[in-house]
Amino acid sequence: MLSFNGVSIRRGGRLLLENMAFVVHAGDKVAVVGANGVGKSSLFALITGELEADVGTVALPSKLTLAYLAQETRATRRPAIEYVIDGDGELREVEAELFRAETGGDGGRIAALHSKLETLGAYSARARAGKLMYGLGFSAADETRPVAEFSGGWRMRLNLARTLMCRSDLLLLDEPTNHLDLDALLWLEQWLQAYAGTLLIISHDRVFLDAVAGKILNLAQGGAQLYTGNYSAFEQQRAERIAGQRSAYAKQQREIVHMQHFVERFRYKATKARQAQSRVKALERMERIVPAHLDSPFHFSFRKPRALPRPLIRFEGATAGYAAEPLIRDIEIAIAPGDRIGLLGRNGAGKSTLIRLFAGTLQPISGKHERAAALACGYFAQHQLEQLDLDASPLVHIQRLDPQSDAQEFRDFLGGFGIYGDKALGPVAGLSGGEKARLVLALLIWLRPNLLLLDEPTNHLDLEMRHALTLALQGFPGAIVLVSHDRHLIDTVADELWLVEAGKLARYPDDLGAYVRSLSERCGTRPGGGDGEAKQDTVVRRKQRRREGAKQRLLLAPLKNTVSELEAELEALRREHESLARALADPALYGEAADKAQLERLMIRRGEVERARENAEARWLSASERLEAAVNGASVPGVRE
Repeated sequence: MLSFNGVSIRRGGRLLLENMAFVVHAGDKVAVVGANGVGKSSLFALITGELEADVGTVALPSKLTLAYLAQETRATRRPAIEYVIDGDGELREVEAELFRAETGGDGGRIAALHSKLETLGAYSARARAGKLMYGLGFSAADETRPVAEFSGGWRMRLNLARTLMCRSDLLLLDEPTNHLDLDALLWLEQWLQAYAGTLLIISHDRVFLDAVAGKILNLAQGGAQLYTGNYSAFEQQRAERIAGQRSAYAKQQREIVHMQHFVERFRYKATKARQAQSRVKALERMERIVPAHLDSPFHFSFRKPRALPRPLIRFEGATAGYAAEPLIRDIEIAIAPGDRIGLLGRNGAGKSTLIRLFAGTLQPISGKHERAAALACGYFAQHQLEQLDLDASPLVHIQRLDPQSDAQEFRDFLGGFGIYGDKALGPVAGLSGGEKARLVLALLIWLRPNLLLLDEPTNHLDLEMRHALTLALQGFPGAIVLVSHDRHLIDTVADELWLVEAGKLARYPDDLGAYVRSLSERCGTRPGGGDGEAKQDTVVRRKQRRREGAKQRLLLAPLKNTVSELEAELEALRREHESLARALADPALYGEAADKAQLERLMIRRGEVERARENAEARWLSASERLEAAVNGASVPGVRE
């Protein structure tokens, strides 16, 4: 299908890729990975013919239909669904030829072309396009809207639908997931898994790549190496290769200890055993992949906040949204240091509105809210990339935040984000999208926030930077509220999940895997355009699920209350144990003039607290297991319907 033989390319005066040699066979699904700027998009440009190799050859079959995801969309007044159908170039060519034949009155040619249109499925093309649009999150009303009326992110979705509409033998997708929510992302996964052609895809979403790719083409240090297996298999293979090339044990152990501290937070805080177990599994996997990131250029951590007030923010009976359109009502939430909240919900449900509410850039329409006097928000949103001063350097940006600090300290700090040398001193205008996103993160971290509000922070970040961000977030002592379609980031950072749905914000009772499965089931039954019976069937099932969910919540309430009470008891015992340990560490207790009776009382109480903790932990584990069994549909002793 595709053969590279000794290929080298230069961009400007720089040798970008050298002596590449690999073969992609028909039907292969290949993920192209590597750091930003390493040459992934240039590789695609070689395949499409936009670039020519300086050395070597790129061989493709002579009769090949290639579909390539465009990164820009012209602001046309063409209806969205017609724009999507345009992706089927063969269909549009036959339609144009039919128009010419009808104009010329060529009856024989007209009949032949009508037959060809039927073979091409012309009469179901609109339904096919509608199904693609619906899968990517568009409504039926969107089909007739002009392309120019959609925002940049939604135009990218239209480009994706148009690309998938093509009857391609070879499909090239460059960052197709950046502007998708979880619903659309899962739908795309399923579509690509069923795609019969050859796929080359660039993405920095490791979970997505695990689901879609069967081979990994890694671009690094000017070369290309093809691995068999999904992304996790590639990481393991690369980790083993790196570990064999260098002594990495000490650094790996430091990383593992760092992650173990993260997992310890789940011992008493998890709402059920399954969540705690899922984090342990995440740690086990991360232990295996640490060596694969030892040569990462990104190493940073969050600076200690100046204060950690409790709570940081609180909302009671609040309504969020806009005067003409309240989106979320009856918000009841308090956020304290140590909280790790992942926000779930469909696109447009109000997740970003909530983030703005927490940040204070949007005031509640009604209800009560409190913000700690020492609150320091670190708010990351995509629009902040646009607010950078393009004429100023990254160094100047950070000096504006803290004029008193040393310039070398700034440069060392920026270096941890891969911004060094000329990049640190030159204008921001010359940075890539990924470098700008890293700069915004660096500025945010320098301010020493105690509340991090992250709205799709990984959109422009490559896999190495995402890994570094994950590790840094695990060590952050403040609170985190996260919106992301990167499931790996949510799964390894968030302790609890909150769902924004139907105008309400509520704690999600299960883990991310359960939420993803529910979305997958919904994606699997998504109807195509005009399928009224399927839509009605979906509505009936949705109502039935809501009734069953309400019934289950009623049955589970006593168990959830028990688990919550035990968690509070464990937390109180933990704090008392720490207090006793500090008291017993006082040297004055062991001097000649010490109060021996006080020492004895402290030691007796420490023993009592340790026994109480063991007892409470056993009861918590039992209650958590019963709750998990109830969630999974098993019978629960002591709970009647």
